[in-house]
Amino acid sequence: MKLDKLYKLAVEKGTIADPRDKKEINRLLKKENAAFDKLKKTEKEYYDNDRLTNPFTDTRILNGTGKENVKKVMIGIDIDTSELMLADRLNQKGAKIDLVISHHPSGRAMPSFHEVMHLQADVLNKFGVPINVAEGIMAQRIKQVEKRVMPSNHTKAADAAKLLGIPLICLHTPADNCVVDYLQKLLDKKKCHTVGDVVDELKKVKEYKIAMKQGSGPKIVVGAKERRAGRVMVEMTGGTEGSKSAFEKLSQAGVGTIVAMHFTEEHLKQAEKHHINVVIAGHIASDNVGMNILLDYIMQKGKEKLDIVSCSGFRRNK
Repeated sequence: MKLDKLYKLAVEKGTIADPRDKKEINRLLKKENAAFDKLKKTEKEYYDNDRLTNPFTDTRILNGTGKENVKKVMIGIDIDTSELMLADRLNQKGAKIDLVISHHPSGRAMPSFHEVMHLQADVLNKFGVPINVAEGIMAQRIKQVEKRVMPSNHTKAADAAKLLGIPLICLHTPADNCVVDYLQKLLDKKKCHTVGDVVDELKKVKEYKIAMKQGSGPKIVVGAKERRAGRVMVEMTGGTEGSKSAFEKLSQAGVGTIVAMHFTEEHLKQAEKHHINVVIAGHIASDNVGMNILLDYIMQKGKEKLDIVSCSGFRRNK
């Protein structure tokens, strides 16, 4: 499979699983193209052309032309210099790894990472928060994340990949969209009565079973297993944690339980204050679910099997 084909299939699946309406995604891409056309020639020199076709600013080819043939892939939740050196060492031993995939963004995908958070407003709206309120809630939080990311040495891993001659890509929001789509449909279908029932359903998923054996399975962090779940919301996409102000609005909109990858202590205090149960499914386990669904799609639609080498917290499950 060509690297560019793999990359485009990942973006395609991420778009299919996106919580936003397809018309909204097309509208945003059309708006981006119109803005690009108005740029001066000197401004276009610095423009990220992927933005014209890819709505996920945290998903990019970080090293490679896209024309590379890919048969064997090393995949990790986080990829840094150490993992790239591991890939190089394995290749010295005959592994023949053609590509390294990181779930979490780095390189060109990091400075604009905060932009994917805008989709959280659509998620809030989907669960009953008026869109104007949702966008207002998210605006300040997006600025906070942008400022937090600005000082990071975001080219570190990409620089190492270039020096070692190893193609590198990151697939973040497409995978996160996949896990949200999968878990939301699963929990909606099961109609869990209690918070304990929600946890029990999560524990049936293979990636969470593996996490439980490693001591990091799903846990109730706000509420109790005997409490009634109410309407269950899966909150796992859109870059990182949203605004703490969202809990009050979601409570008013009728959300009873949130299933998330992770929350800060301040977020949990707000959830408790507004009587929303919180289940932390687990960050790395949830990332595994999303990446595995993404890989299933890539291999099915690409009609080519990829040989997977797992590292850095990733475990391949069909």
